Amino acid sequence: MRLLYQFLLASLIGVELTLGVLVAPIIFYPQKVGIETLSLFQSGLLMGRLFEKMGYILLGVSFVSVVFEFFSLPKHFFRFTLSLLIALLSCVFVFYFSDFILHAQSLGENATQTQEFKDIHQWSELTLKSIVALQLLLFFLPFYNRRKYEKVY
Repeated sequence: MRLLYQFLLASLIGVELTLGVLVAPIIFYPQKVGIETLSLFQSGLLMGRLFEKMGYILLGVSFVSVVFEFFSLPKHFFRFTLSLLIALLSCVFVFYFSDFILHAQSLGENATQTQEFKDIHQWSELTLKSIVALQLLLFFLPFYNRRKYEKVY
């Protein structure tokens, strides 16, 4: 069961990094790959939909993580706390930031030009980066703990 959980966590990290590192630069800067047809607003609409879909996966894996780590209490209290923090940040990302951004996009291009939109977007990026960092810590922590207690001769 732990292997399946680790696989889900690693897969989610991979999806998040792929969206942020590979997909976003191409969608927001299509002229770098020879496509001049997308405006910044249209690019934002595409990314918004991608992150909306990713948000469902994020919430699902976060829920699985909290449940899995709950059953390892009290032995692994720090991992449970990490998974709970990830789940809370995931809820904020999906239900506050993503919801605000998608709603603003539905109002049209002018709604995405406000300072409030830019601030919310910046905070959503920071929140997702924090989630990924915490997920990486949660993923690698069992390997560190296992090695810490092994005797190496």
